[in-house]
This record gives sequence, structure tokens and C-alpha cells, in this order.
Amino acid sequence: MEYEYECPVCSHGFSAEQSIKDEPLQECPKCRIAALRRVVSGGRGFLLKGSVWAKDGYSEPKGE
Repeated sequence: MEYEYECPVCSHGFSAEQSIKDEPLQECPKCRIAALRRVVSGGRGFLLKGSVWAKDGYSEPKGE
């Protein structure tokens, strides 16, 4: 998963790819102070890809 972080000390913001089991990052990569916090973001959402989803009826109805 991708998490958004922000440092309240230097205002540096960035995203990090982490497992859901990983502990949140602590140290800011810019100022090196352990003050990071995760930012709630909209995320990427849930996406179904491929032709199989359309065949199984998971696609949007056409013409409505």
C-alpha cells in the first residue's frame, strides 16, 4: 500500500510504499527528525481490470 506522510517540523510531504503490517515511518528523510505523521488521503481506490470482470457482470451497464 502507498501511505502519505508529512513532517510537522519542516513541512516535507512524501509517499512511501509499505506493507499494511509495517510500522509507520518515524524519521523525516529531509530534516531527520522523528516527527512524521501519516496523512489521510483519498488513495487510489479499488479498481477491477481485465475483460473477465465485464463477462461476469461487474462492468457498468451499457446504454443506461
